[in-house]
Amino acid sequence: MRMAKVSDQEILNGLMSVFRSKGYDGASLNELADATGLKKASLYHRFPGGKKEMTSAVLDFMESWINNKVYKVLSDSQVAPAERLQEALVNINAVYNEGREVCLYRSLSMDTGMALFGEKIEKGINQWLESFSILGRAVGQDEDAAMQKAKQTFIEIQGSLVLSKAMNSTEPFQKAIQQTTMRYKI
Repeated sequence: MRMAKVSDQEILNGLMSVFRSKGYDGASLNELADATGLKKASLYHRFPGGKKEMTSAVLDFMESWINNKVYKVLSDSQVAPAERLQEALVNINAVYNEGREVCLYRSLSMDTGMALFGEKIEKGINQWLESFSILGRAVGQDEDAAMQKAKQTFIEIQGSLVLSKAMNSTEPFQKAIQQTTMRYKI
């Protein structure tokens, strides 16, 4: 009997879930295979570079997601700033499962993950910051204020994910989303 084909999207989502919860060092090949629905041999066939290549693929996927769901949305000058922010926050809420998921960058910024992927992590965070800075400038903030508010937004959203996980409650994350809305109110 032939096994059902597993899509690239399913594989990346499975890998991401393990890396989010375990980080790079804590993620075992057995857990990665289980999360993708593949046997280890099939996983290695798709990712001959092993766990490092899997992590790189997940980070590339996250970079693409930020570009499409945050950067392009927040920088679209054809759309009113309030609408841009609303759409971006809906996307952010979805990627973090309303505050139930931790940030991939946080999980991979420990130990070996940072040593191997620090440049990719930094690029993704900078893209996030630039996105919110563009929005800030669109609502009349000067360049410095826009970047400071972008950094504060990142800190609050990421910090709220840690707090939400620790408290087993999505309330801190949802409050951070609301605070972000207020920060960019016109």
